[in-house]
Amino acid sequence: MASFFEGLWESIFTPGPTPTLLVATNVTFAALQMVLAGMLYATYSVHFVVLSVLCGGLWAAINWFARELKEHQQQEEEEKKRRALASARPRPVSSPDDSETEVEATKSTASLRKGPPPPVSKPVAVSTEVEPAETHGELKLRVVEEALSPSQGIKSSVSTEDEWEKVSENEKDK
Repeated sequence: MASFFEGLWESIFTPGPTPTLLVATNVTFAALQMVLAGMLYATYSVHFVVLSVLCGGLWAAINWFARELKEHQQQEEEEKKRRALASARPRPVSSPDDSETEVEATKSTASLRKGPPPPVSKPVAVSTEVEPAETHGELKLRVVEEALSPSQGIKSSVSTEDEWEKVSENEKDK
């Protein structure tokens, strides 16, 4: 029994659902179902039926999730084995002519005939001056309308901050 609890303690810190943790989870949910059944028998309250259904649903969901996670881990392990086998297999050796197309072969033979590439020229000086951005249009100020209704208040021609100030002033007056 002590080895079970040691295994349970270690399984908490192990990623994934371990067999020890699943056994402990199933035993705990079974005990909870028995307690809920006892409480239902003692009180005849519908609340314990609802709690029992919720407990059963959670129990089933945890087991389903653990099963799906285990299947996914097995699929990943199989995929790793396939990759390892694929990389371990010797690839057929091909001649250099097989991998080149006619154009690539012509370019490589032409470059061999020309000789070494020409030397690289000196770097060009770069200007550090910033050029001004082009202006696409003019900024226009808003025009204050002459006939204002009392509900509109005074419109600002400067910015929206002035409009918010007017709104907050009107709220203070109320």
